[in-house]
Amino acid sequence: MSQLLTPVRIGRYMAPNRLVMAPMTRSRADGDGVPSDMTVTYYAQRASAGLIISEGVFPSAMGKGYVHTPGIETQAQVAAWKKVTEAVHARGGRIFMQVMHCGRVSHPSLLNGETPVAPSAIRPEGQAWTPVGQVDFATPRELSVLEIAGIVEDYRRATRRAIEAGFDGVELHAASGYLPEQFLSSGSNQRQDAYGGPVVNRVRFVLGVLEAMVSEAGADRVGIKISPEMNYNSITDAAPEETYTHLVDRLKGWGLAYLHVAVFGTPKVDYHALLRPRFEGTYLIGGGLTQDSAEGVLAEGKADATVFGSAFLANPDLPERFRLGATLNTPDRSTFFAPPAAKGYIDYPTLPVAERA
Repeated sequence: MSQLLTPVRIGRYMAPNRLVMAPMTRSRADGDGVPSDMTVTYYAQRASAGLIISEGVFPSAMGKGYVHTPGIETQAQVAAWKKVTEAVHARGGRIFMQVMHCGRVSHPSLLNGETPVAPSAIRPEGQAWTPVGQVDFATPRELSVLEIAGIVEDYRRATRRAIEAGFDGVELHAASGYLPEQFLSSGSNQRQDAYGGPVVNRVRFVLGVLEAMVSEAGADRVGIKISPEMNYNSITDAAPEETYTHLVDRLKGWGLAYLHVAVFGTPKVDYHALLRPRFEGTYLIGGGLTQDSAEGVLAEGKADATVFGSAFLANPDLPERFRLGATLNTPDRSTFFAPPAAKGYIDYPTLPVAERA
């Protein structure tokens, strides 16, 4: 039997397989960050995943970084997400919410005219996705220590609301150049206080947020995603090996549900070989996997479970297709971000019943 299709423990849950659906921004929420009924269908269709990790969800209005992305700040958002979790659970699935504060990777037009916030007032290269299209990033405003404490509380409240909405757990998005990684990385964090400078200070924000999330959900319902050397959204770090080994070492004894590590391109070191032995819990690998390569990393003991993005996007029944060795649907990239269209979102076909024997 394929190891991908065997059970695995993820925190307090026993997942039926080792195929995790990656968090993927789909930009189908309304202007108030409320998921639509199509979102209910989208996640329910993919409930056969061992675990679904939702798209990035902003914990507060200031955390929003893209047009038509969802939040978990208002009661309307909570109510809409509750429909999603109920639909996933009705089909026997499990779903964690990825909590994503974009920090400097935003724009005043997404923040009611407010200036994006960051550990330091350093403008990233690139452009923001706004209601009027792509525009250059703005120079962010440096957060005060008091404001940092307020954002940690935003994560705490977001976690509480996610559990209220029926999510089985939460994931801290500490990758892709968003606010937690902005604090972690020396290129975006040039503070001279307790949150900047040496790595022991730069990890302080991430650990504080994780502690707040754990206080609401319990450690075995909290995961964290990192992506060393991804360099997305203009993020850089002078010593990523030191940064991420220190961070993971600091997680010893926490009892987190999982560590989700996505590696892309050709980093200087093998981060999976470096970090897997340092983490005591379930280790998730993501980043351009195929069925064969995923089987390989499991067979070699490099991970406990594997994370698939576009393959799950285009194949709601991905575990069944892998079981049967069936042909996969091809993702249509032109529809990845297409509010409020159903095309490329909830219309990918599943295998005919006759082929599932």
